[in-house]
Amino acid sequence: MRAPAMTFDRLLNALAAWILALVWVLPLAYAVWTAFHPAAYEARFELFAPLTLENFVKAWDAAPFARYFLNTFILVTMVLAGQFFLCTLAAFSFARFDFPGRNILFALVLLQLLVMPDILMVENYQTMRLLDLVDSIPAIALPYVASGFGIFLLRQTFMTVPKELDEAARIEGASFLTILWKVYIPLAKPTYLAYGLVSVSHHWNNFLWPLIVTNSVETRPVTVGLSVFSAVDSGVEWSVINAATLMTSGPLLLAFLLFQRQFVQSFMRAGIK
Repeated sequence: MRAPAMTFDRLLNALAAWILALVWVLPLAYAVWTAFHPAAYEARFELFAPLTLENFVKAWDAAPFARYFLNTFILVTMVLAGQFFLCTLAAFSFARFDFPGRNILFALVLLQLLVMPDILMVENYQTMRLLDLVDSIPAIALPYVASGFGIFLLRQTFMTVPKELDEAARIEGASFLTILWKVYIPLAKPTYLAYGLVSVSHHWNNFLWPLIVTNSVETRPVTVGLSVFSAVDSGVEWSVINAATLMTSGPLLLAFLLFQRQFVQSFMRAGIK
C-alpha cells in the first residue's frame, strides 16, 4: 500500500513540475517565435514560416540601444561594487565584533528587508535633487548600494567560519582587514557569486526608479529604453516589441544558461543558515 502511494506522489510532483515549466516557457516561446518571424505570423503558427532578423533591425534602429546597454553595464557594475564593499564590511562587523547595540543595529538591517523600495521613491528623489544628481547614473545606483539582504547573507556565511582561523591569523600578526581579505572573503566566494547574480539580474531589470530619476538618453538603462515601444500611434508591432525584449533580456538569459550549475551550487553552498 505504501509503494503505490509514493509512486502516485512522484507522478503528481512530476505533473506539477511540467505544468509550471510550460507556464514559464510558453511566453518565452511566443516571444522567440514572433521575434524571428514576419509580423504576419504574430497570431498564427506555421512550422515552415520564413525566418527573419528584420524585427531586430527595426528594434535596434528605433532607439539608441548601444547607449542603453552601456548605461546599464555601468549601473549594475557600480551597484554591485558598492554592495560588495559595504555589505562585506558590515557583515564582518556583525559576525565577529562585539559592540554596544550590535543586535539592535542588526535588527534594523533586517527591518529594511520589510520595506519596499517603492515606498521611499519620493524621499530618494528629494535626496538626489539636493545632491544635484538627478538624471545621472549615480542617482539610479545610490539608493541600492547598501543592501540589507546582502549584509544578512554574508553575515550568515561569515558566522560559519571557525574562530580558530581568526586566532591563528592574529597570532601571525595579521590585522582584521587582512583576515577579512585572506580568510573570510575566499571562503565566501560561493555566496558572493550567488548574491552577485541576483543583484545584477534585479538591477538590470529595474524599471520604475530609473524611469523617475532619468530623463535623457545619456542616462537611461535598457528597461527604460524599451518604453519607446509603448507608443501605439502606428499600431502595436508585437514582433518588434518581442525582438527588443529579447535583446534586453538576452544577456541575462544567456548568462543564466551558461552559469546555471554554478548559480544553483552557489545557493546550495551559501544557504541561509
